[in-house]
Amino acid sequence: MGAEHAARIRELNDALRSGEPSSGELFITAGIMSLGVSFMAAAIDAVRSFTSFTDDNDPYGEHDFGAVEIDGERVFWKIDYYDQTLTAGSPDPADPQLTKRVLTIMLASEY
Repeated sequence: MGAEHAARIRELNDALRSGEPSSGELFITAGIMSLGVSFMAAAIDAVRSFTSFTDDNDPYGEHDFGAVEIDGERVFWKIDYYDQTLTAGSPDPADPQLTKRVLTIMLASEY
């Protein structure tokens, strides 16, 4: 898998993260929800606007993980790649016909 493959995965991940309709599923954990609607909205906004990718936090250039701080809480987000039935991993995350993306936003303590 080369740079073009990673670039396509990154493009698809950025679309999901930015809130593009029908690009995947969004899951919010119980820990995030327990902090209230305004915290949950702030977490979603922080993930959508995240641009602090570096070689340290994005070694494969796929934009599939990040961490932010919101009101003193460390929040992680990650994107996983499943097959279309959500029962197994995707055979090719660069192919949206074969892949269902799942973005999970969680407290760092839930990871």
